Amino acid sequence: MKGWMQRFSRVAGLSRLANLCLESACPLCQRSTAQALCLDCQRQLQHLRLSPSQQTWRSPLPIFAWGSYSGSLKRALTTLKYENQPQLARPLGDWLAQSWLQFAQTSEKMPEKSLLEKSLIVVPIPMHLAKQQQRGFNQAELLAEAFCQRTRLPLNPHVLMRNRSTEAQFGLSIAAREQNLADAFTLNETVVHSLKRSPHAVLLLDDIYTSGATARSAAQTLRQQNIAVYGIVTVAKTTIAKTTIAKTTAAKT
Repeated sequence: MKGWMQRFSRVAGLSRLANLCLESACPLCQRSTAQALCLDCQRQLQHLRLSPSQQTWRSPLPIFAWGSYSGSLKRALTTLKYENQPQLARPLGDWLAQSWLQFAQTSEKMPEKSLLEKSLIVVPIPMHLAKQQQRGFNQAELLAEAFCQRTRLPLNPHVLMRNRSTEAQFGLSIAAREQNLADAFTLNETVVHSLKRSPHAVLLLDDIYTSGATARSAAQTLRQQNIAVYGIVTVAKTTIAKTTIAKTTAAKT
C-alpha cells in the first residue's frame, strides 16, 4: 500500500510538472496559463460582449460585432496585431462565431431561415501585401479561420485584394477615411467568375468596425461585380465622433 502511494505521488508530481511546462504567460496580464488567455482576462473580455439589441444588422450593410472596442478587448486586439500574438485570434474568432450563430437563430433582425436561403462564403478584409509581410499575418484572416471552424462556413481569403497601401485611418475625419479607402480594393479575377456562377453571398469579416469606411469600400467593390454581400461580422465595434476620429481609436491599417 505504501509503495503504491509513493508511486501515485510521483506520477501526480510529474503530471503537475508537465502541466507547468505546457503553460505560458497570458499575453494580456502575464499570468501563467495553459490557454491563449487566462481565465481572469477571459472574464474581463466577456463583460464587453454586446447584447443582441446593440447590433445593427440592417441594410444597406448589416453589421454584427461581438464586443465593444474598449478596455481589455481593445488591449487584446492591439496585442494580437502589434505585439505578435496571433494565437489570440483563435478564442476571439470562436467567440464571434458562437455569438453570431446564436444571433442568427434567435434574432428577428436575422431569421435563421435567411441563412438557409443563402449559401454564405466568409471573406476576410485583406491587408496590403507589404504590410502583411511586415506583420507576418493578416489578423482578419486568422479570425476568419477560427470563425469558420465553428460555423462550418467556407472561407476564401483570396476574393479581395488590397491594391494599394492606405494611410493609417486613426486621426482622420469620416470624409477623409472614405477618401483614403476609395478604390483601395480589387477582386481576384480567378475567383470572381466562380462566385458569379454560384448562389454565394459574401459575409465579410474584420477585426474592428469604426466608421465603416473599410467595410463599405470592400462591399462596393464586390457589388460592382454583381456579387451579393450579406453583411460584415467583426470582433469589436467602436463609437466615433461625427466629424473626427480620436487618435486613440484604432482601425484597419
